Amino acid sequence: MIPRLSVLKEARAWIGTPYQHQASARGAGCDCLGLVRGVWRTLYGAEPELAPPYTPDWAERLGEETLYQAALRHLVEVESERASPGDVLLFRMEHGSPMKHAAILDEGEAIIHAYWGRAVVRSRFAPWWRTRWAATFQFPNIEPWPNSSSAP
Repeated sequence: MIPRLSVLKEARAWIGTPYQHQASARGAGCDCLGLVRGVWRTLYGAEPELAPPYTPDWAERLGEETLYQAALRHLVEVESERASPGDVLLFRMEHGSPMKHAAILDEGEAIIHAYWGRAVVRSRFAPWWRTRWAATFQFPNIEPWPNSSSAP
C-alpha cells in the first residue's frame, strides 16, 4: 500500500509549476491533467496510457466524459462523501457540461490544481468549487486516510 502522504507530498512539490496546456513537467509546466499524471509517475512509474492531444475546449466541443472515462480506467472511484486527502476530484465547469478539471484534495479544506494562465496552486476548497465537484477517485493501492469517515 502506498501512503497517502506520498500523494500529498508529490502534489505539493508541483505548487508553483507554471500552467502549460498539455504539459506534465514539475517546475517547467503542466495543466490539471498533467499534475495528476505527474503524481502518478512518481507513485507508479510509467503512465498507463498516453493522453491524446486535446484543445482547451475539448470537453465542450466533444460533449463526452473523456476525463471521467480515463479516470475510471486507471483510478478507483469512491463516493464523494468518503473523499480523503490525496484523492483526485473531477469538476464540471458548467452545469450539464462534461467533467474537464481535476484537482487533488489536500488537508485543511484545500485542493491542489493547475489554474489556466497561472500555476499549480493550493487553494481553499470553496463553495464555488464544491458546487462543480462531480466525481472522486483514489489512486490504486493507496492506504486509507486516518479518520476518513467524513467528507471535506
